Amino acid sequence: MRTVSLPNEIFVPQVRAFLEEGQQFVTFRVRGNSMRPFLENERDCVALVLPGEVEVGDVVLAEVAPKHYVLHRIIIKSGDDLVLKGDGNVKGIETCTVGDVVAQAVGFYRKGRRRADLVTGWKWRSYSWLWVRLRPLRRYLLAAYRRIWLRVFPVKMRDVAQDKEPPAWNRR
Repeated sequence: MRTVSLPNEIFVPQVRAFLEEGQQFVTFRVRGNSMRPFLENERDCVALVLPGEVEVGDVVLAEVAPKHYVLHRIIIKSGDDLVLKGDGNVKGIETCTVGDVVAQAVGFYRKGRRRADLVTGWKWRSYSWLWVRLRPLRRYLLAAYRRIWLRVFPVKMRDVAQDKEPPAWNRR
């Protein structure tokens, strides 16, 4: 399989266009480490749909500044204003509005698996629930993850199977 890498300012508007044209979902490989430890750079894939009613805890693809996009978790929602933070970020938040949300995650293909971890599934909900509540300890957990876990269990770059039809996505 051939891989093409595009800058986000070109790629993300295409994601939006595909979804608005009626594509059920769009899947792509994540770049960056801001969603560690659950999503690894260039290894894991995310499946996105047009955004519905977004809530705290949802992972969204949003434009946080002109032509600057992030795939992060909503940590605060106040009316139409959102505060986003990557699971792997110790400091730093992004702000945007509900209208800036391009797409909403419905599942993740992790560690080269052919079956997605759905955001509605017990596994992802458990990860999310626990990780959000561990915010004061994240600095130490992420340091241990980078310094110990990744040295003992290095990230393996496995291809995600594209030949299987993904499951029907359950929207909330």
